[in-house]
Amino acid sequence: MRPGTEATAPRTPDGDVVRAVIAGDRERYAVLVERYRDRYARYGARMLGSADAAEDAVQDAFVRAYDQLAQCKDPDKFVGWFFLILRTRCFAERRRNRNSAPIEAAGAIAAADRADGGAETAERRRALQQALLELTPDQREVFVLKHVEGMSYGEIAERLSTSVASLKMRMHRAYDRLREQLREQT
Repeated sequence: MRPGTEATAPRTPDGDVVRAVIAGDRERYAVLVERYRDRYARYGARMLGSADAAEDAVQDAFVRAYDQLAQCKDPDKFVGWFFLILRTRCFAERRRNRNSAPIEAAGAIAAADRADGGAETAERRRALQQALLELTPDQREVFVLKHVEGMSYGEIAERLSTSVASLKMRMHRAYDRLREQLREQT
């Protein structure tokens, strides 16, 4: 090894970690939690409108996934399987608190995303976050996965077990509703 370089261990595939946990190496589950916690906390915050609610949902989803890990049919696709558990948890939470999505959370989520930019940019982000909270859960989910997580329609379709055409229709409706909400806010 050359001086000044560090050996980096290759990333252990999810499937290998899942199989190790199922085989009894329970401590390895922390690898999956560390790997996906932040990514899905962002998803949860946008779906639920609250960073605190998202943290609870992600924690609950990781506990449920751990308890049901032996039921994961394809350990190599753990992240997709985990996503479905979290998605179900977020939708259940939204139903439970249908009318209580705090509008103040929109500003907090926007501020947590980016502290850069002027007051006008911050106001636009806040307005967009407020408008996102007004979307249906299905519309918000597609919007977040596409524009925040950067997933392609194909990836989203596979993750949600639906067609690309269906997703594009949801996205079209989300855009229409966002435009309407943003016009009302100005």
